[in-house]
Amino acid sequence: MNQADIQNIRSEYLAASLSETDTSADPIKQFDKWFNEALKAEVAEPTAMTLATATSDGRPSARIVLLKGFNNEGFVFYTNYLSRKGKEIGKNPLGSLLFFWAGLERQVRIEGTIEKVSREDSEQYFHSRPRASQLGAIASPQSQEIADRDILEKKFSEADAQYGDQEIPKPSFWGGYILKPRLIEFWQGRRSRLHDRILYKKVDNKNWKKVRLAP
Repeated sequence: MNQADIQNIRSEYLAASLSETDTSADPIKQFDKWFNEALKAEVAEPTAMTLATATSDGRPSARIVLLKGFNNEGFVFYTNYLSRKGKEIGKNPLGSLLFFWAGLERQVRIEGTIEKVSREDSEQYFHSRPRASQLGAIASPQSQEIADRDILEKKFSEADAQYGDQEIPKPSFWGGYILKPRLIEFWQGRRSRLHDRILYKKVDNKNWKKVRLAP
């Protein structure tokens, strides 16, 4: 495909609108509403979110992770603490999340500070995972260079044989994070690129200010 063809790719957004009066005063309640609408609409991978982190000197990186819970405190995901994202969070706890629900022509953008969840929460979630996923967490030295896939298969088989029918312990290098938001933006696609953008900014520990942004 040539550059001209790429430049001509576009879609018109016609699904819905979004106004200040349509949205809750609480962005977490508004997210819950939109999330449930995404589930009802059976959009592909509704829990998939782009997580962006950065090094201490500001070099960014982004990847898709899966939302595993949310509440008034923030948005939870799980990973290897020794992965690239884990190391970056350890040195620079500022991060952002982005949900894109294409079927609903919606985005949710979230910025805040990332912290580890409690060990108890990490333990509980780890043991709720399928056994193969638990073994995979042990076998994979996430983000490290490896010679070939056979290394992963071998480590997986070794862990499988080691634990047999026993409970698999959560590795110390694996667990959960919560992004505690300071900013949440809801984006609804509209005709002629005049999209609706409603932004919530946290003004103190409990209260949010809601404003409209130009698209």
